[in-house]
Amino acid sequence: MDLGDGTALLTDQYELTMLQAALRSGTAGRRSVFEVFARNLPAGRRYGVVAGTGRLLDAIEAFRFEPAQLEFLASNGIVDEPTLRWLEEYRFTGDVWGYAEGDCYFPESPILVVEGTFGEAVLLETLALSILNHDCAIASAASRMVHAAQDRPIIEMGSRRAHERAAVASARAAYIAGFATTSNLEAGRLYGVPTAGTSAHSFTLLHDSERHAFEAQLASLGEGTTLLVDTYDVERAVRTGVELAGPALGAVRLDSGDLGVLARRVRDQLDALGAHDTRIVVTGDLDEYGIAALGAAPVNGYGVGTSLVTGSGAPTASLVYKLVARSDGPEEDAPMRPVAKRSTGKPSRGGRKTAVRRIDGHGVAYVETISTGEPAPGPRDRVLQVPLVRGGEVVGREALTETRERHARAVAELPATATQLSKGEPAVPTEFVNGGPRS
Repeated sequence: MDLGDGTALLTDQYELTMLQAALRSGTAGRRSVFEVFARNLPAGRRYGVVAGTGRLLDAIEAFRFEPAQLEFLASNGIVDEPTLRWLEEYRFTGDVWGYAEGDCYFPESPILVVEGTFGEAVLLETLALSILNHDCAIASAASRMVHAAQDRPIIEMGSRRAHERAAVASARAAYIAGFATTSNLEAGRLYGVPTAGTSAHSFTLLHDSERHAFEAQLASLGEGTTLLVDTYDVERAVRTGVELAGPALGAVRLDSGDLGVLARRVRDQLDALGAHDTRIVVTGDLDEYGIAALGAAPVNGYGVGTSLVTGSGAPTASLVYKLVARSDGPEEDAPMRPVAKRSTGKPSRGGRKTAVRRIDGHGVAYVETISTGEPAPGPRDRVLQVPLVRGGEVVGREALTETRERHARAVAELPATATQLSKGEPAVPTEFVNGGPRS
């Protein structure tokens, strides 16, 4: 992926000022372990979805301070000369582990572990959080929508409701969670997400009549296209569409009104006209609750925009990046010690952690065990963290189709309560062992 001018300045100034102070105090070389986790899920959510890992790996690989970036830092007095020289040679040479992209997570799941010197690892904080907080939030919302749709396909169409780059990331995250296609062509080019799209109301309004608009679209895209039928009168539009395309008309789209009532009327009309295989696609400010409400309606597919790209009310996953262990000195064999915050309302647990998802005899997850020791999985359990970066080299890249398949498997092993839209506790509790009391 082309990241243009790199990713080194996609960060907060305090990362660099911490680095400068640590270089001056001689502590920047201390071996350090940072972890990414969420203290809680958004209210009422039963699980979260790990997404953005592939994008983060690209961003870490491109994290270099080029001459123009160093000049910006120097001319604005952001860091001193010794720090600029250090940044000029910056390369992340540490290790990263994490939950595999597409997997599910729960409160305090250590979904990313970054180990390196303090100087190397602290600079990745903002970058990691900005990518993971966004993509995990989008994928988590998308997953709920996919399960509400009950195997009916959903197209992601939120590009006009998001920052242009966030729109691309959203399409990628939604595809991981099970969306069928996206309207965003850049997501198709960069990530291979299948794309789809036909026409908007403006195309109908451009023509002298709805009939002329339908004739033009059918001539260009063929009888298998989807006709937007609610610009004027739905019943007349459906009749015109079938008259022009015949019973092989691919689909009609409804974008306004009482979608459940309209879908039933249109289905009856299509059947009466002999267009039994013409599908009905509905769009228009849908979210997981709106999709679920249409579960009994004769709908064949959905389009979701605004709710998807805003995380359906939870636009961030509230992930944090916390130092949990550090060495007593810069030497390779210097002992590591756990460290933790004691802040009221924002405590953390010290020590580098591993995680195992415990699976019962029916193939259902029942607890997530988080440990500061070596993981001890049973024969059915899953060790959740996998190597992503080793010695500064990316080793964890995967095809997007693999992450999509993993997500389907991960949700399938959760308890039945996981996909309920009603408020409730996380579907799988987290249990700490070998970690001592919370600091």
